[in-house]
Parts: sequence; structure tokens; C-alpha cells
Amino acid sequence: METKEKDFAGFKMNGFTMLFLHLLVFTAVIACGYYFSSVAYPVCVTGIVISSLLVPVWLTLCAGYMQQEPNEARAMVFFGKYKGTFKGTGFFWFNPFLTKKKLSLRARNLDVEPIKVNDQIGNPIMIGLVLVWKLKDTYKAMFEIDAQTMASVGGGKNNEVAIGQTVASRMSAFENFVKIQSDAALRQVAGEYAYDEDETNHQAITLRSGGDEINQQLEQKLNERLEMAGIEIVEARLNYLAYAPEIAAVMLRRQQASAIISAREKIVEGAVSMVKMALQKLGEEQIVELDEEKKAAMVSNLLVVLCADEAAQPVVNTGTLHH
Repeated sequence: METKEKDFAGFKMNGFTMLFLHLLVFTAVIACGYYFSSVAYPVCVTGIVISSLLVPVWLTLCAGYMQQEPNEARAMVFFGKYKGTFKGTGFFWFNPFLTKKKLSLRARNLDVEPIKVNDQIGNPIMIGLVLVWKLKDTYKAMFEIDAQTMASVGGGKNNEVAIGQTVASRMSAFENFVKIQSDAALRQVAGEYAYDEDETNHQAITLRSGGDEINQQLEQKLNERLEMAGIEIVEARLNYLAYAPEIAAVMLRRQQASAIISAREKIVEGAVSMVKMALQKLGEEQIVELDEEKKAAMVSNLLVVLCADEAAQPVVNTGTLHH
């Protein structure tokens, strides 16, 4: 993935060091105000005015403090200009006029609800997936797609984002973007394969038997679509696959018929092998001599017994061998 993100190279200071200096400045402002208030009139007014002007400056400096945890990032913007992304952890002080847009770099799960699509041969199917995604490029995520506007709409009353919910709303906007693109990628991949193999091509990859290959292609399609947003798909897997309700009953009967045919093939194959073995043993051990007509009758009877669904009802012949 081509990245447009760059590291923040501006001035920063340890937050505790700056906090100590900040307290010193505040103490100095209070002391100066107290001192100048006790001196003669002209100097007194000048000192009080200077101290009063330093108070807003002191308050402005308070906006520069920032605390950041692991797998978090801040996109630094100075009056509309992108200055880089800061990914350090700890307590810091930055230029208070920098806008610090907070983002989470942690992995997130998304369970996409099953949607109805048509497979390669036109059968309507229900298919869903679960994926793991995370932000890879903070510049693209913040400035290539309109995530900030999407986060503000519906974030609170009168379309305002409540304090403390800005990051959650912004990440929810990214999640909504991923969800829409995952629906499109899922439809594309599902349309390239059949749900199940047919009688004409048993070697073709299908959605049901594709397994890892289908998941890899789905992951690739998703990464291609989400690259513009700086989002990386860590893992994508199908978690739901079924025929649509309108054809599910018919396809179930088709699968049952295929299973019955496969079972019958095995039964017939085993029965023929057993009949062949029986005739061979009778001939080798000379238990009884059978002509071709009797062999045919024996083969017929054995196949009926071995291939029948129910137990055979024996018929006792009370006559001679030939009557």
C-alpha cells in the first residue's frame, strides 16, 4: 500500500517538564501581580496590566498537553496544513495551536450480515463474511475520504458530536465505509464462482469447497477497494453460505439425490465384487458346478440381496437342482 503518511517532526516537549515550567510561570505571574499591587501608582497599574495579559497566555498553553496510549495516533494539522502523524506514547506538550485529530490504530472486527447475491450460474444465495481491519495510513483515512463529515452527522443532538465521542464517531464512520465496500467486494467474488460443483466440472473451485483460496481473493479485493481510505484488511473469511430460501428446498432435494446416487454406486460396486468372489470361490473349490444359466440366476439373486434396501425374503426350493 502506497502511503502518504509522514511522521510529525515539529516541536514537542515532555509533558511533565512543561507542567513544571507551567506551574513556575503561574507562580511568577501571581507573585508579580502581588508585588506590583503594593508599589506606587504608575508602576502598579503597569504591573497589573502585564500580569492580566499573561493569564490568557498561560491558559492558552494549557491546550498543548496531550496523553496518548499504545496503538493510537494523532494527525497534526496547523491551520489547515497537515504537519504529520504522531504515534508516540506517553504525556507530551505540543504547540497549542496544532489541531490534534485522534485516531485508533487497533484492530477491529466487522461481522457483515448475509446478503443475497447470484453465483456464477445465476442461483440466488445468501452469503456473509467476518473481517478484521485496522487503519494503516492516517493521512488517507483523514483526508482522502470524508470521514470527518460522516462522523459529525448523527453524532449527537442537532448533528453535533458530543464531547468524548469524537474518536468513536470517527471510527464508526470508517467502519461504515468498510461495511459498504465489503458488500461490494463480496458480491464481486460470489459472482465469479458457483455455489457447488456440478456434474460437468468436478475440478472447478466453488464457494463451498474453495476455502482459503476464496478467502484470499476476498481479502485481496477488499484491500484494493480500501487502499484509498488507508485501511488494511488483516483477515477476511466467509462465515455464512446457504441457498436463498426460495430455492433452498429444491437444492436440498438435489443434494439428497446426489447423495443417494453416490451411495448406490458404492453399494453396486461392492455387490459386484462380492458376487465375483463368490463365483470364483465356488469354481476353485469345486463345491458345485454351475452352467451359464445357473450362474446368471445366482448373480441376479445375489445382486438383489446385496443391493436391496430391505432384508431379502428367502424362497426354499424343494425340487431338484434343475426343477
